[in-house]
Amino acid sequence: MAHSAQLRLSAYAPVFFILVIGCSTQTGYYTKKPTSSDVVNNVADEYRLHVLRTNPEAAYFSGVELERHDGLRSNRLDDIARSQTKVDSLLRVLRSVDGDSLLGDPAWITYVYLLEELENQVGTRVCRTELWNVNQMGGWQSGYVRIAQQQPVGTSELRSQSLARWSQFSDLILREIENLKTGLALGYSAPKTVVQRVVDQVEGLIQLGVEESPFYSPARRDDNNAFKVATRELVAKQILPALKQYRNYLAGPYMEGARAELSITANPNGAQCYEASLRSYTTLDRPAKAVYDLGKRTVEANRITVIKLGEETYGLSGFKQILRQAKEDPQDRFSSKDELLAFSRESVERAEKVMPKWIGLVPDQPVEVVPFEEHEEGTGRSAHYRPGSDERPGEYRIPLHKPEEQSRGKAESTAFHEAWPGHHLQMAVAKASGTKHPVTDLIWFSGPGEGWARYSEALAEEMGLYTTKTGPITRRAWPARGMVVDPGVHLYGWTREQAIEFMMESGRFPESMGDQLVDRIAILPGQLTAYDSGGLEIIALRQQAERVLGDNFDISEFHDRILENGSIPLPALRVHIERWLERSTLHSDGIRKLGT
Repeated sequence: MAHSAQLRLSAYAPVFFILVIGCSTQTGYYTKKPTSSDVVNNVADEYRLHVLRTNPEAAYFSGVELERHDGLRSNRLDDIARSQTKVDSLLRVLRSVDGDSLLGDPAWITYVYLLEELENQVGTRVCRTELWNVNQMGGWQSGYVRIAQQQPVGTSELRSQSLARWSQFSDLILREIENLKTGLALGYSAPKTVVQRVVDQVEGLIQLGVEESPFYSPARRDDNNAFKVATRELVAKQILPALKQYRNYLAGPYMEGARAELSITANPNGAQCYEASLRSYTTLDRPAKAVYDLGKRTVEANRITVIKLGEETYGLSGFKQILRQAKEDPQDRFSSKDELLAFSRESVERAEKVMPKWIGLVPDQPVEVVPFEEHEEGTGRSAHYRPGSDERPGEYRIPLHKPEEQSRGKAESTAFHEAWPGHHLQMAVAKASGTKHPVTDLIWFSGPGEGWARYSEALAEEMGLYTTKTGPITRRAWPARGMVVDPGVHLYGWTREQAIEFMMESGRFPESMGDQLVDRIAILPGQLTAYDSGGLEIIALRQQAERVLGDNFDISEFHDRILENGSIPLPALRVHIERWLERSTLHSDGIRKLGT
């Protein structure tokens, strides 16, 4: 959104659901009542337009191409409220549709995406995150760095759009301060430890100066001198002063008023917020207690498999002994950042070569392994994937901080999680699909998304990709612990020390990451449960498919069916797979009857 006036005039225009049929009769044109598919597709069109008008930044995180690159979202509280009203109106229309009647129609995929997305937006409003928007894992201070680095330049019009966008940025930063002040007055805040991490991240941006700033990136990529001068002045006189003001507020008054508690229940309506956030991340209607109990059962089952593998690998039968042996293995450490980076790149390349054996829908889009920028290192951000576009490869972003503490086994499982066969494969397949409504490119659900990536860590072992002893052990020791420690911290009174001990017992992370992981849980309530909530569901669906299809089970076809609709909500994924199994069984029965 370029201007709030534009928002008010265009983004909240009424939605029309009458399909006009251009068929002339003696009495003129007539109208036809829209079908359920028409209604869903109209809601999808309207919601996509709404998102790109009010939050154009979303396009850069979804690989969606924009017509213009001069807009910024509005973080004014009244504009946020108007956006919520728009979502409410779209949800009312969508709820008028009988979703079951759409089964077999491409509009059903659109429907389940939109229903989950809109209901989650309504449900999580109780959290009031706009009033405590201090986030080290992917807050605005890191998100806008990425947007600046992708800002198109090279023509007079694109240079003009860049200056128009970034001239609005300082106002957005200063409004963040005002929103945080409102939040404190109402009892909402981020934990102090999280605040300090964001202070450190913003300080890192400030210390880069003007021409090294990522916000000067558009000028570095353009040879127009006047544009360089204008961008330099904008960064020096507007953006950096606003960042300093934000840092000073966070480090001073906000830190003083921020909560010491990690649990979201320290904020108003925190318990409700946790349940809503949990649903939003997992897409499952499963209460926190059920997640916690399932997680504990799964952790115990994983412990048994680790012991079995430890006996085979090390001749040890104690869980902690096995993990200690893996952790202290001198062959499992890196001596330099370059070695860690090269090892990760080789792991990704090795996985890519064998993908055609395991999936039919292998995408053409490449992925690159890209190290964190210096200002990102050691600030609490973890390795992550950035989707590509038609012009840009996907990126597996990897921290190289303290390589001597990094495990080769962990580096392998993370590479398989983030690139092949994990997030890169998943998102590139979804983007290449021509059957989904484009609104789905703007929607991401962690349950199915992270669930596939967790499943991929295990699949990589089946594919023969691990070269380390520690990778297969530590990748088994960690899963489902997030389902326990996340609600443990937020609902069941776990201390920081208790949470760290539970996570470090898995051997997956270096000791230095314990505090980072706890602060991640604190600022993203429910998110760490999504990985195994989704992973366990995909495993269950595969087991069901293997039982039903028997000798006719084809692993690449199963993976195609799991991935072809992107990060579709998990209940809908189950419906999709079971319908495929039903069709496949009928087809097999028909062949057998013809054969007799």
